[in-house]
Amino acid sequence: MIKWLTQLFSSTKTADNTDVMKKFLIIGLGNIGAEYVNTRHNIGFKVLDYMARKESLSFETVKLGALAEYKFKGRTFLLLKPNTYMNLSGKAVKFWIDKENIPTENILVITDDLNLSFGAIRIKPKGSDGGHNGLKSIQQTLNTSEYPRFRFGISDEFKKGKQVDYVLGNWDDAEQVKLPERLEMATEIIKSFGTAGLENTMNLFNGK
Repeated sequence: MIKWLTQLFSSTKTADNTDVMKKFLIIGLGNIGAEYVNTRHNIGFKVLDYMARKESLSFETVKLGALAEYKFKGRTFLLLKPNTYMNLSGKAVKFWIDKENIPTENILVITDDLNLSFGAIRIKPKGSDGGHNGLKSIQQTLNTSEYPRFRFGISDEFKKGKQVDYVLGNWDDAEQVKLPERLEMATEIIKSFGTAGLENTMNLFNGK
């Protein structure tokens, strides 16, 4: 009897761990409110909104954000748009990591990056916050900088002293034309992250 119970517990534990490893939290950073919808700083929201439309998903208002669930190839992707505003993004991320029991290696944070040309993609397993308030909040709340992030280039085409206006400004006409192709690729990156793994995704998409 003891041997049977031990085997049962071991089997259950393995199944639970397997389930955990097949669940992913994809966080798109941004600010809530109509005035921010088409701003460069909200690219994280824009990526998740595009993916939701493409895959016919619906966001539900939940604690600290809006959440949509996407199932693909045996994986579950939880798409989270925090409603805490950028500076407190970590609060929402920590809550949903704990609630869904998701390891930090299974989260992917999507953020804008001034140091990359428009539409350029940089996927990394860890890194500094680079002065980004959303990443800074996540790092402080999780007490680690070792979590995967997907940086989407917005370029630095602004005049001295105009960085805030640029980041919180709307995409220009040329960028609007090019955005759909970049958003389509971003959707494929999210799927790849959950199915092929971080390293393979980095090798496949970085620099594209």
